[in-house]
This record gives sequence, structure tokens and C-alpha cells, in this order.
Amino acid sequence: MCGRYASSRRPEDLAGVFEIEKWEPEETLEPDYNVAPTKEVYAVLDRPLKDADDRRPVRQLRKLKWGLVPSWAKTPEGGARMINARAETVHEKPSYRRAFAARRCIVPADGYYEWVTAKDERDLEVEGKKKRPRKQPYFVLPADGSVFAMAGLYEFWRDRTLPDEHPLAWWATCSVITTEAETAPLAVAPAEGPRTLADIHPRMPLMLTPDRWDAWLDPAHTDVEDLRSLLAPPPEGLMRAYPVSTAVSNVRNNGPELLKELEGPEEGTLF
Repeated sequence: MCGRYASSRRPEDLAGVFEIEKWEPEETLEPDYNVAPTKEVYAVLDRPLKDADDRRPVRQLRKLKWGLVPSWAKTPEGGARMINARAETVHEKPSYRRAFAARRCIVPADGYYEWVTAKDERDLEVEGKKKRPRKQPYFVLPADGSVFAMAGLYEFWRDRTLPDEHPLAWWATCSVITTEAETAPLAVAPAEGPRTLADIHPRMPLMLTPDRWDAWLDPAHTDVEDLRSLLAPPPEGLMRAYPVSTAVSNVRNNGPELLKELEGPEEGTLF
């Protein structure tokens, strides 16, 4: 699962990391410490430049809306629900398989948030009790502080109710691919609480290591089985996780303070 993440790096920094050839200054986004579905996000993709004579793919940093809308969709309403695609089935699901074959991207992040529920409250959920569990959020990021490169897909959707020249006639959207969470020990674990990513949540965004970036982004790479091999989980022991304030649970809250590491889970949210 990936329902919220942080993205604070500047385009200039991302350009150096991903060897970006093209990005438009007017598409610059402000640092966002609480990225939620339907927001505009950065994505790295290889695609020929529009109206260029040279049709070679160009490494670009683009601004996309998080929540994929398939090109064949009649309306964009379903995009908010299509923020994640499962690595195990992305190649065969109608909503994702075309993008998987030709429109793949990397969604750069500082790290992602995930919420864990205390065992006693989780038991109440299983029993069907009405009490709403209070979940402790954790921030998950590469232990070495590098960019968290999430595997993603992107699509273009045409709003047929608008004329061609209208600035909103085309929607550019994306989805993040998820995989099973690691069961190996975290590289850096909290003093108390989860020891693995699977202890926090059974799913996690699929992080692509740099050796897979070029093959993943290459639009000429269309062999489904080869592409599926790129979705193998990254090596174990690369991640750390730590508890953060429950303020991140409210999408209206946004600022670097959301990334502050707590000494332990907040009161009432014991792991």
C-alpha cells in the first residue's frame, strides 16, 4: 500500500540523480511533506519531446496527477481509487496493462508513510467492534538517505467535453506499483515497535534500485516477462522506519515537522 508520501527534493536535485534532460520550470512543485492521492506529483519518464523532429526518448521530469485514469475511461472519477497497482498482477489488469507495456515511470520520494494498528485495537476490528482504531504512523525511507524511487505507470486521458486548445483537455496521471512488504529486519528499526516492514503493513511501494532505472523507463522495452523481472523486490536491509506524529493523518497538515522522528509511538497508539 502507498497512500501517502513525502517529496521535498528540488527539481535541480532530481535532475542530477536521474540524469534528467528536460524539465519545465513552470512545472516546479513546492516541497510536499504529505503527498496524498489526486495531488500533482513529480514523475521521471522517457518519452519523445512533443513536436520535435528527433523522436528519440528523452529523460524528463514531468508533473502528473496521482491516481491513474486509463485512456479508455469515460470519466476521470475512478482515478482517486487507482493510486496503486499490484506488482503481481499489473501486467494483466485492464486498467494497467497498456501502461505497463509502454508508459512506465519512476515516482521519486523522500519516503512513504504507513500506519500500524496496536494489536488490541486490531483485534477489535476483527471482532467487528465499532471502535475506530487509532493508528500510529511510521515514515519509511532508504537508510542511506538516497531518493526513494518508486516504480510507477502513467497514462494520458482526453476530456472529450473540452476543445483541443483547452489547457485541461488532457489529463496526465500516474499510479505507484506495490509489492509484498519485506519480512527481513530493517536496516534501522525503531527502539520499540516494528522490526520489519511487514510488521507495519503487508504491502509496500516497490523501490527500483538505480541499476534498473534505464530498463524500466525505456519505452522500447516491451517484453512483458522481462519487465516483470524488473519488479522483483529490492535487496533486503536497505530501509529504515521510525514513528512520526499522528498529525500526518490529516492531509491538511504539511511541513517538515511531519518527518520528525519520535522517541516512541504516541500515547494510545502502542504497537
